[in-house]
Amino acid sequence: MAETRGPTIDPANPATMRLVIAASCAGTVFEWYDFFIYGTLGPILSKAFFPAGNPVVATLVFWLVFAVGFGFRPVGAALFGYLGDRLGRKYTFLITVLLMGVATAGVGLVPAASQIGLFAPVLVIGLRIVQGLALGGEYGGAVVYVAEHAAPERRGFYTSFIQASVMGGFVLSLIVVLICKGIMPVAVWAAWGWRVPFLMSLALLAVSLWMRLKLSESPVFKAMQDEGGLAGNPLKESLTYPGNRRRLFLALFGISAGGSVIWYTAMFSGLAFLKSAMRVDDTTAEVLVGVACLFGMPLNVLFGWVADRFGRTLPFVGGYVATLLLLFPAAWLIGVSANPALVAMAARAPVVVAGPDCHYDPFATDQKTACGRLLGDLSALGVRYRVEFAAQTVLRAGSLVMPAQADAHGDAVHAEKAARQAALGAALARVGYDLGKTKPALAGMIGVVAGLVLTMALSAATYGPQAVILAEMFPARIRYSSMSIPYHIGVGYFGGFLPFISSLIVAQSGNPYAGLWYTWVVVAIALPIAAVGLRHARLPAAA
Repeated sequence: MAETRGPTIDPANPATMRLVIAASCAGTVFEWYDFFIYGTLGPILSKAFFPAGNPVVATLVFWLVFAVGFGFRPVGAALFGYLGDRLGRKYTFLITVLLMGVATAGVGLVPAASQIGLFAPVLVIGLRIVQGLALGGEYGGAVVYVAEHAAPERRGFYTSFIQASVMGGFVLSLIVVLICKGIMPVAVWAAWGWRVPFLMSLALLAVSLWMRLKLSESPVFKAMQDEGGLAGNPLKESLTYPGNRRRLFLALFGISAGGSVIWYTAMFSGLAFLKSAMRVDDTTAEVLVGVACLFGMPLNVLFGWVADRFGRTLPFVGGYVATLLLLFPAAWLIGVSANPALVAMAARAPVVVAGPDCHYDPFATDQKTACGRLLGDLSALGVRYRVEFAAQTVLRAGSLVMPAQADAHGDAVHAEKAARQAALGAALARVGYDLGKTKPALAGMIGVVAGLVLTMALSAATYGPQAVILAEMFPARIRYSSMSIPYHIGVGYFGGFLPFISSLIVAQSGNPYAGLWYTWVVVAIALPIAAVGLRHARLPAAA
């Protein structure tokens, strides 16, 4: 089956290429703004829509629902990939951006659980599913559209703007949230002001639709259409096209899975780590991550250029190797810079919980044993701890020796739990632990930004060239479907469940850095697959 070739945009006419990139990136920024708003406002949304007696439970349920949107991305990839290969690139990603805007605005209109009970989380889950379906079709459409306009020697550079614009959506979400918080009284923001960023998506939707309506169809797709070379059933051909199963395996496990967990670690885990374990003031943490993103965005474009100059394999595989070596040091730099006093206390007077039955169930409203309740209270306070076996349940931290409350019961009401946690926090404060929110000094802020930029650089090395690798891996007649499905399975399941799995590991272990092992292991598995696959896989000539 011959590869269908079509014309490319004349590099001597950069204005047309700028329009293609700008329109594609504008929609991508908008769609990811919508998706990130949900993650950025996690603490507020978890209380509004998923209330629970245990704050750890509320957080885990929130991240689980967050992952639901990712879980439906492969379904959206299959649906819109089919439409994109059969009906065209342009109109397919017009539909995806429309769905995303409507679903996001809908989240801002859902009443709180205190008003409509279980209907609130049900409605939010439904809207998250729509968001996931839309994102499943958006990314592939934008990448394919830009790639099919670009000259081969510039394709890595041009498609890397799509990668950078995803981070731009995250920055935009932070900016909007910070502005809204800054102009609203605290009580107004907590009561209903947090809904404004969701509703603003309607204005962004109008701009994105206007820009994309100005585009014409991809020249490669038009050539296939004129020659009668469109796939009859793109989904079926994705599995039957010669050598495509091997390419799908490489795209899923070698490229998407590993690249996705690095990216979500850099973007989501850093912000959550600062706000919770490091006790950094929420607004300060958001500003620091936003500043780091401004440095991180051009790194994606840089590595896209590197992929054009030195080949697709070098930056991608090199990014995996660098991640395995530098992921934990980057996280430690962030931690020690963000709250050096807390880090020093954890080293000088580590919290040890000893007892005969120190099992912690992160899904329980309250723990069944005295030792479990101590672990639950420490997790809620964001305090690092380690567990030892002992005949009697006791907490030790420096000079503090605190026996567990024997009269605390598993069905304790929330007020009792709050009082218990307040007493625990006060006891730890007496030996030097400051669990209040903090703002790092200037040197600390610089260190935090440096650590965050390092993790973003690790991500950019793989994420920057990822789009061109996937676009060039598959033949044009089934490109939209073949690249979208493995990409969104990798992103949806390996990346989308990362916040939930990492939070669960941290809650179980008491170590705020332990969640990084999930990223590390996935990358370690993806590395040999990518190294061998990208070097030896026989890829078709790209249109």
